[in-house]
Amino acid sequence: MTKFLSPLSRRKFMTESLGAFLAGWCGQVMGRKNGAAWAAADAPKKSPPLNNRASLLLPTIAIDAGHGGRDPGAIGRFGTKEKSVTVAVARDLAMQLSASGKFNVILTRWDDMFIALPDRVRLARAAQAALFMSLHADSIHDHAMRGFSVYTLSEEASDSLAAKLAESENAADRLAGGILQGQDPDARPVLLDLMSRDTSRASRDMAEKLVRTMPPVFTPLERPRRQANFAVLRAPDIPSVLVEMGFISNPIDEKQLAKRSYQSKISERLSLSIQRHFREKGLV
Repeated sequence: MTKFLSPLSRRKFMTESLGAFLAGWCGQVMGRKNGAAWAAADAPKKSPPLNNRASLLLPTIAIDAGHGGRDPGAIGRFGTKEKSVTVAVARDLAMQLSASGKFNVILTRWDDMFIALPDRVRLARAAQAALFMSLHADSIHDHAMRGFSVYTLSEEASDSLAAKLAESENAADRLAGGILQGQDPDARPVLLDLMSRDTSRASRDMAEKLVRTMPPVFTPLERPRRQANFAVLRAPDIPSVLVEMGFISNPIDEKQLAKRSYQSKISERLSLSIQRHFREKGLV
């Protein structure tokens, strides 16, 4: 879908859709009383052309481009920065999902900016996201290791690699409350546990769908379905997955991840996985 859009159309979509969302984000996430007025001054006046059918009835997908700004993420041997790869794929994925007319889409970042981990999750919560997908392309000491993998939350990592990746990603580790405001304090632990169970089940289902849909176009890591305690996956009320699109520390993965054609293929398979997941759940 994105190959038929001019660069101007892409910029127009990104600017307008995100500008329209800023008003709600400023008021709900930043806690500013004048957030709506502050955002409205900078927000475009027209609706985004690819998002005309979006409504509150459509599920919202929060796409998180890992790292950004002063945090470059992993840097490959040829100078490829993880933050550049993740935001490129995130933009393409947002375009494709929005163009399908089946989803509302938000991006935690759409440019080279630094967003703290807790704020990424708060943004998804403010939008009442039905799915949070965080995109990464990490590095590891074993430069021969390559391929994609998908992570869901677990207090204990499924293996040493998962533990190391989670440790390197968790630059921030604080998630405030707010999802259970207005509830009886004595009932909160029970409600939180119930939400966590449902969220965990939905997260695992989404991860399985990704693992089945990405091949054969993309080579999976050995045991591509893994678990670790990533900070961005800890929201108990939003199904969340973290996708490692490959390892920038591997020369072959790095060269491919730096190519726009390869990035577009990744976003296409991610979009297909998400659409299949929500269709099978009867949500679109």
